[in-house]
Amino acid sequence: MRTNKKNSLLKPSACACCAPPRPPAPTSTADTLAWNLRYGSAVVALAALWWLVFAHLPQAAHWLTFGALGLAPGSRLGAAVEFFVYDTAKILLLLAGLIYAIAWMRASLNVEKVRDFLAGKRRGFGYFLGSAFGAVTPFCSCSSIPLFLGFVTARIPVGITMAFLITSPLINELAVVMLWGVLGWKFTAIYVVTGMAAGMVGGAYMDGIKADRWLQPFVREAAQSVPVRRIVAKSGGKLTVRQRHAFASGEAAMIFARVWQWVVAGVGIGAALHGFVPQDWFAENFSATQWWTVPSAVMVSIPLYSNVTGIIPVMESLLLKGLPVGTTLAFCMGATVASIPEFMMLRQIMAGKLQAAFLVYLWVMLTFVGFLFNAIGPHIL
Repeated sequence: MRTNKKNSLLKPSACACCAPPRPPAPTSTADTLAWNLRYGSAVVALAALWWLVFAHLPQAAHWLTFGALGLAPGSRLGAAVEFFVYDTAKILLLLAGLIYAIAWMRASLNVEKVRDFLAGKRRGFGYFLGSAFGAVTPFCSCSSIPLFLGFVTARIPVGITMAFLITSPLINELAVVMLWGVLGWKFTAIYVVTGMAAGMVGGAYMDGIKADRWLQPFVREAAQSVPVRRIVAKSGGKLTVRQRHAFASGEAAMIFARVWQWVVAGVGIGAALHGFVPQDWFAENFSATQWWTVPSAVMVSIPLYSNVTGIIPVMESLLLKGLPVGTTLAFCMGATVASIPEFMMLRQIMAGKLQAAFLVYLWVMLTFVGFLFNAIGPHIL
């Protein structure tokens, strides 16, 4: 009888993070200390290398696009290729590094206490924490997914992780400084409050519809797997660094293998949109003040892909061309908080019903924001 390979990937026994780890053979204290020293040295060296590569990605992508490949600076193809190279490498680096780090900590974390703390009467505070953490992390919509996946597998309530996922691409400290300089402190303050409120309301909405039932099976199984700490505790032992590493490397490898190709495909589509969709088209078609312009602008913006620091100059340009402030804000927030690449990657984490609920919430929320700012915009600019 032939085995369904796809379904077999969802079984707990098929991944290292779900299978109960075997206790290592007894070793001497000297051997354990020597292994820990080698491991610590390797972690420091790899972390330094990771940061060096990550910090120089923009220059590397620029050189590869316009130097090695010889594409013309300022061309649409060059912009698309540079975007693809940079974002693909950035997201894959974040995926590998963050999932390993979160799994390493989760191996001995008392997730029940964390979950109970955030899921009880403090759920509202949890939404605020998720949204606030999203506001201080400098990630775009796609780069937020590794942390989102790590939080879900750590059994943080889905609503709190969704508050993070919504807020993270909307706000960061560099964007706040840029927005302040372009549109003033009043607009910036309202933008930050609106972005965090959108994340908190979205988190409450996701918990209200019990969104955790629409996570993909492998995510639920990883979240429900028995941490190494509990297995070691039953035998009266103590969690070792080697056991943490085995758990974290197994989980990181399993998740990376499932989603890396969707990262490449998703960013490829985002790069094409980034390089070939003209900005003037939006100013020409959405400058009217009819009611339909705001929901239409949001609907058009959501498939696009940009980060918040990159969208602020676009926001200024659209405002100077006469686009109403609410329509401009709704469009720019839609382009940063969601995108086709993000939804392609989220398809590996969320079932279709959860993606649809997420998309509908974003459309309704951003449309409301657009109407609100169109009404109050003349008083704050």
